[in-house]
Amino acid sequence: MDCELRPWRTEYAEDLAVLLNNKNISDNLRDGLPYPYTANDARDFIKAMLDSDKNNTFAFSVFKNNELVGSIGIFRQNNIHSRTAELGYYIGEKFWNKGIATEAVSKACRFVFGNSDIIRIFAEPFSRNKASCRVLEKAGFVCEGILKANAVKNGVIEDIKMYAKIRNFC
Repeated sequence: MDCELRPWRTEYAEDLAVLLNNKNISDNLRDGLPYPYTANDARDFIKAMLDSDKNNTFAFSVFKNNELVGSIGIFRQNNIHSRTAELGYYIGEKFWNKGIATEAVSKACRFVFGNSDIIRIFAEPFSRNKASCRVLEKAGFVCEGILKANAVKNGVIEDIKMYAKIRNFC
């Protein structure tokens, strides 16, 4: 596989906008990301990632063969959950089913566990998103349960699966 996780750079904005301006991707993400997705949206996102606290936000662009193929981020929670972080990611549709997402998730988790005090990383894909659930399982996440009627996406009430990966203390 050999995907590469890189820090975000503002010059990636145009390519990011092309990847994310896709309803098939948008339909599997939270509503915080606009659709249609523009280069200005991408610039705003990249700026936010570059300006974020590096102890709380671990955000990477995903490259394969020197081409931007996606985005991945792990975001520290707060209060009693301050050593827990939420994972989010997407891969451009033309790069689906090539193992890139699984590799990116594995690499990002190794980085966070190796460079922070985070002990638990979780992800909450829609239950219907079988491909994302499989990515998480292949990357060593365990499904801890189903959160029934936990979200509304595009006017549809959705179940969410709760996946987690715990730092290996051995």
